[in-house]
Amino acid sequence: MYIAFNRQKSKWSVTKFEENHNHVFHDPKTSFLLRSQRRIREAQALNIELAVDSGLSVKASHDLISAQSGERENVGFTLDDHRSYLRARRQRSLQYGEAGALLGYFQTRVAENPYFFYDIQLDIEEKITNIFWADHEMITDYGLFGDVVSFDTTFQTNKECQPLAIFTGFNHFRMTAIFGAALLYDETSESFEWLFKSFLRAMGEKRKPKLTNGRVSV
Repeated sequence: MYIAFNRQKSKWSVTKFEENHNHVFHDPKTSFLLRSQRRIREAQALNIELAVDSGLSVKASHDLISAQSGERENVGFTLDDHRSYLRARRQRSLQYGEAGALLGYFQTRVAENPYFFYDIQLDIEEKITNIFWADHEMITDYGLFGDVVSFDTTFQTNKECQPLAIFTGFNHFRMTAIFGAALLYDETSESFEWLFKSFLRAMGEKRKPKLTNGRVSV
């Protein structure tokens, strides 16, 4: 395609177009995978919330919506979008009473044992996003057996798909030792960075030789 500037009209115009050298930008059957084309409509959001409130798993709920739409490409969003919506729903539904109860529990544990450590990350609206905690036994075990630490986020703890992140290792009996745990709002680099820094603070900034994980390492 040739484009030239027409000085008399002060406009750009196409002077030559060769159709044989053109092709389809994207397969229409997979266009729903493009981020710009994905969105959850209001009716679909209602179905997602009804499904999760009825006890359906995320995959079963997504399969149901796909069947109702006729084909997967007609849904308009992916399974990951489905999970993200539920995480956002959970964040919106975290009311002051729930947050207050959580903080009250942590403060009670600190009063019982000052070595209990917890950290909470807030968003710009001062709502809780990520939560990390470690009790005295976890911190002690890390000092003794934390030469190698495994970090895992493959657990799912609730219907909103919030990942439970666990720092683990092995003790002298080759039994699993838990060094800390966290509930994460998402699995972004920002959340992981906050979590690892909180973990180090809990352990008195004691850095061990190696922190290993199947997907993330620091």
